[in-house]
Amino acid sequence: MPRRRARRSRAMALVAITCALVAVGAVGLATSLAGDVEVAAPDPLPETEPGRAPEADVTDVPDPDPLEEAPDPAPPIAEDAEDEGRAAEPQRGRLVVHHVGDVSLDPDYHPTLGTLGYDAVWDGIRDTFAEADLVLANLECAPTRGGVPQPKQFVFRCELDALPAMREAGVDVVSLANNHSGDHGVPAMVEGVGNVEAAGIVAVGVGADEAEAYAPRVVEVAGWRIAILGFGGVVPEPSWTARGDLPGQATGYDPVRMAEAGALARDEADLVIATVHWGAEGALEPRPEDIVKAEAMIAAGADVVFGHHAHRLQPLEEVDGAPVFWNLGNFVWPRLSQAGATTAVAEWIIDPDGTVTACLLPAEIDDRGVPAPTGAPRECL
Repeated sequence: MPRRRARRSRAMALVAITCALVAVGAVGLATSLAGDVEVAAPDPLPETEPGRAPEADVTDVPDPDPLEEAPDPAPPIAEDAEDEGRAAEPQRGRLVVHHVGDVSLDPDYHPTLGTLGYDAVWDGIRDTFAEADLVLANLECAPTRGGVPQPKQFVFRCELDALPAMREAGVDVVSLANNHSGDHGVPAMVEGVGNVEAAGIVAVGVGADEAEAYAPRVVEVAGWRIAILGFGGVVPEPSWTARGDLPGQATGYDPVRMAEAGALARDEADLVIATVHWGAEGALEPRPEDIVKAEAMIAAGADVVFGHHAHRLQPLEEVDGAPVFWNLGNFVWPRLSQAGATTAVAEWIIDPDGTVTACLLPAEIDDRGVPAPTGAPRECL
């Protein structure tokens, strides 16, 4: 059931979080400089696809139009001499955002893509997506035909021909900041951004350098400017994380760095969305360190946080006044167990007056690996 964590004022939260994060950031910086990356404990609930060994290291260890990125704000235009100096306000409508969890477009791992076709895996969810103005997902594979397979237990490659079907189904934005977008190397990870966007989908969380990886992608929907940030908190090795002029992902380990990105995004948009790959596989609750990260991002200006990676559905909670969908589980994924097949569509609604509604729409993955709503009532804050 959705829950509310003890709510604090933004000012008090900033003071408390700043003190805590200075210590955390120092440790994180020292760790980063040493070249070490936090490694999650082994998956307590391994899911094994027939013919594959369990993954030993968990860190491996309606009909929307294509979105256009928002242009830089134009100078305000005065309607007449009396209005000179007053900027015209955009007409904001009701905004409905959906976010889903892990999506595999690798036919070797998800055979339904090959047997039924790339469109079929979305057939159960099209009507639900049609109710939203903006749909996001975590793309859990490397969208590239190039690169070199990395020495990992699971190596996933997205079929590029499946990307247009995902776009046609309604997905507008994907995060590539996860532990599989670099399965064919960091250069191929960065190449994947272009491949995704060639299909009309916005990619977040990966860039050709540090500045690009952390920069928000700003889109305009229903009169709202929305900044979207992606963070990868589960990477097999430090080279996957963007640093300076080096390409890679925006880190999901350092709450100070995540908060800095959130604050900059706040200056560019009306709303800030953070989508984060974090947590422990098989876990049903968030980790304490991820709660700290969520508090930091919200204090810095994030309006909502969506999480993924655990391959399990975790609770929806309110943290310091903002909804946090801790982990959205699997979505377009083989059905490997009942727990792994239990999923949901995260729904976040902003009314023109700023009223917020946050809900989980229960869904389930069938034997073909196709997700669909269960028809059970929404679970809302």
